[in-house]
Amino acid sequence: MKKLLLFASALIIGFSSCTGPTGLDGPLGPEGPRGQDGGLVYASAIELIGDFTPKNNFQIVEPFGFEVFPADVTLVYVKWGELDDGTKLWRQLPQSAYLPQGILTYNFDFTTTDFSIFLDGTVPDFAKIDPVYLNDQVFRIVVVPAEFLQTGRVGSKSYENVTKAFGIRDSDFVKRNLR
Repeated sequence: MKKLLLFASALIIGFSSCTGPTGLDGPLGPEGPRGQDGGLVYASAIELIGDFTPKNNFQIVEPFGFEVFPADVTLVYVKWGELDDGTKLWRQLPQSAYLPQGILTYNFDFTTTDFSIFLDGTVPDFAKIDPVYLNDQVFRIVVVPAEFLQTGRVGSKSYENVTKAFGIRDSDFVKRNLR
């Protein structure tokens, strides 16, 4: 009985794993209805110039002006300097400067409709620091689909890697002057 059961099992497994030749393709059916757009498949980029003042509570709040999905990631960079050859140096926020009055940190937060760049740190009175840290500050905001960061399609979140991965050129940034 055991031999018969073993033989039957082998026979069932053997026939279930066999495949025959592929049949002929039939005619194509009608085209289905148009699906919903897949959403953001590229990065959106904004460049803004603004001032931090007591009047704006040392923060810049701006709407994106385009659709941002809940899973998207907002990256913000501050222009930290410029080399002799004109190359701009960008640093990702949060970014700190160590001043005689304390630590000044440029920080940000965002929702699906807007973003805020604000001053933070140990400085007791932002109005008393050198205006070079407050006026004419240049920021670049890049909104990327989270899947690109999660799947490793972007090596790091550095400005150079992000702009290279998405093919973003200086001319692609939507300019906003808030001064």
